[in-house]
Amino acid sequence: MTFFPPFNLPQGIFLLITDALASPADFVLHRCLSAHLKEISKTKSGVEVEAAAVSMAVAILSVSESMARWKGVAGKSNVNLQSHIEGGSVEVINVFEEAQPRNANGGRNGDEERLKGVIERLRVSLARGDPVGGRKGEGEGEVNETSPGMKLVILDDISMLEWVGFDTTDVVRFARALRSVCTKANATLLVRHHIVTPGEPDEVFRHLLQLCTYHLEVLPLASGRSGSVSGEVALHPGFSAPKDGAKLIPRSAALQYRLTDTGAEFFAKGTSESVL
Repeated sequence: MTFFPPFNLPQGIFLLITDALASPADFVLHRCLSAHLKEISKTKSGVEVEAAAVSMAVAILSVSESMARWKGVAGKSNVNLQSHIEGGSVEVINVFEEAQPRNANGGRNGDEERLKGVIERLRVSLARGDPVGGRKGEGEGEVNETSPGMKLVILDDISMLEWVGFDTTDVVRFARALRSVCTKANATLLVRHHIVTPGEPDEVFRHLLQLCTYHLEVLPLASGRSGSVSGEVALHPGFSAPKDGAKLIPRSAALQYRLTDTGAEFFAKGTSESVL
């Protein structure tokens, strides 16, 4: 099963998404969230599941996107996000709240220890509702609604962690830990990173490239945003990309996109015909 058409990426990967001030990539996150929840709903439709056995399908690690925006954009795609949250299939983890525990003396722990709280919360969320050891017995009736590869983790803004004062080394370790937890759970991981100075990659970005499976690059038009074209999207391999994986799209052949009230439309350069 794939996700994010027209790129049709495989499940269970680490997708690094980069953007710039003139071409924010939040539409990619929202598009993947809505599509994933719709797919999960289709999977559930023919399966009876006890309320106690509901497993988490999506974890949103919220840094910069407000809940009002998550819900509002999802609603435009006919997805009731609040219903999914109340039903347990979506869990929203506020990174700053989870990352600021107090130690016994009332002071804050080091950055690495503070971010471990987020990882542990995510680890528990990803395991919720899964069959114990894959066996029936005491856990009989616990149906894993999200089969392997059907769980999605979204970190909406890793750059903000560094901007608010988290040490660069600890942000990188946090990204590594995220990938490890998601890999063990066979979950798809989406991480957005802002490119502040094009052509001068920062340290976090360089490390993320080494960790990711694919790099989705959202770019502004060289000529500036127009009424009919909002920007361009290219797809590059990460260091862990398989040889025979998704179809890559270099910058020279980048797909253009146009943002609408209900999402994004993609089309080839020089055409207005949507490819989706």
